[in-house]
Amino acid sequence: MQEKVQNVALVGAGTMAEYHVRGFRTAGAEVIAIVDQNPEAGRAFAAKWNIKGGTYPDLASLQAAHPEVQAVSVITPNKFHYPLVMESLQRGLHVFCEKPPALSVAETVEMTETARKVGKALQFDLNNRARLDSQFIKKRIVSGEIGRINSAQATWMRRTGIPGFGSWFTSKAMAGGGPLIDLLHMIDLALWFMDYPEPEFVLAQTFDDFINDPDFSGSWGKAAKKPVGHNDVESACHGFVRFKTGQVLTFHNSWAEMIKAEDTYVTLQGSGGGAHIRSVNEQNSCELYAEKDGVSHDQSFRFQNDLDMGRTRAPANFIAALNGDAEPLTRPDEAVKLMRLIDAAYRSAAEGRPVSCR
Repeated sequence: MQEKVQNVALVGAGTMAEYHVRGFRTAGAEVIAIVDQNPEAGRAFAAKWNIKGGTYPDLASLQAAHPEVQAVSVITPNKFHYPLVMESLQRGLHVFCEKPPALSVAETVEMTETARKVGKALQFDLNNRARLDSQFIKKRIVSGEIGRINSAQATWMRRTGIPGFGSWFTSKAMAGGGPLIDLLHMIDLALWFMDYPEPEFVLAQTFDDFINDPDFSGSWGKAAKKPVGHNDVESACHGFVRFKTGQVLTFHNSWAEMIKAEDTYVTLQGSGGGAHIRSVNEQNSCELYAEKDGVSHDQSFRFQNDLDMGRTRAPANFIAALNGDAEPLTRPDEAVKLMRLIDAAYRSAAEGRPVSCR
C-alpha cells in the first residue's frame, strides 16, 4: 500500500503561501517547515501560521533536518521555478509549483520529463480551474450539453494594475514577461474547457504604454522603494491562436490599458450551446446559452461562497491526488502546451508575424 503524503514544506513565504498552507491543511497534510533565503520573512510567516519545524536557507538543509518531508510547494519569483522544481524532483520530492510553470517551454519540457523519470508528481497552481463556477462549466462540457468548443475568448485586463512597479514582476529576466505570462489564468481556463488542444500558430502584439509610469501600479502594489529590476516587460498583449483541431482562441491580457474597470472572463462558443464565466472582485458567476425551438434558453448562476478563486482548493487537490482521493487538477503536458503558446505569442510580437508553435 502506497504511503500517504502528509508532510509538506514551503519553498518561499510570499503572498500566495498562505493559500498553500490552508489548502494543504484542508487536505489533511501538515506543513512541516519553510525554505526561504530571507530568514526573517520565513520566521515571521512560520510564527503567523504556527509552522514549528523551522526555516532553512535551502532544500539540502531542509532534508537534513526533516527527512520526513515528502513534497514541497514552490512559491518564488518565476525565474526560480525551474531550478527549484528540478532540484526538488531530483531529491525525491513531489512538487506543487506556482504559476507560470517556468520562463519558457524548454524549461517546462525538462521539468515534465524529469518528473516522469523520477516517478514524482508535478502540478502547477492554475487555481482558477478549482473555482466552483469553473468546475460547474467543465461538467456541462463533459456531459455534452455545450458540445464541441469551437472558439473561445480569454480576457484578463486591468486599468491600473502593474504589480509592484519596479519589482521582479516588471523585470523580464525575473518574470519572463508581463501580463501575458503573469495573467495566464484565463488562457489556461479556456484551453482546459477546450480539452487542451495542441496550438498550431499564434499571432500576437504587445504594447508598452504606461509601463514606466508608477501611477499605474494601482492596487497590486506601489512603486518599489528599491527597484530590483528594469521595467522592460509589456503592459498589454493581445493575440489569436489557431489549434491543430481547427478550434480558435483570442486573448487579451493587460496590466494597464484604458478600460472602464478590471475585467476577467472566458466566453465559449460550442456546437450545442455557449457559456460565459466571469470573476468580479472575486465574486464568481457563469451563464449558459442555448436555443430550443426558436426560443433562447439562457441560465445564470452565482457562486458567492467561493471567495479566493480556487487558491485553497488547488493545493488541497494536489494532496488529494497524491493520496489517490482525487484526479489531479493539472497535468504537466498541459503546462507544456500553455508555455508553447506563450513562447509563440512573444515571438510573434517580436517578429511582427504569425509564428508556429514548435
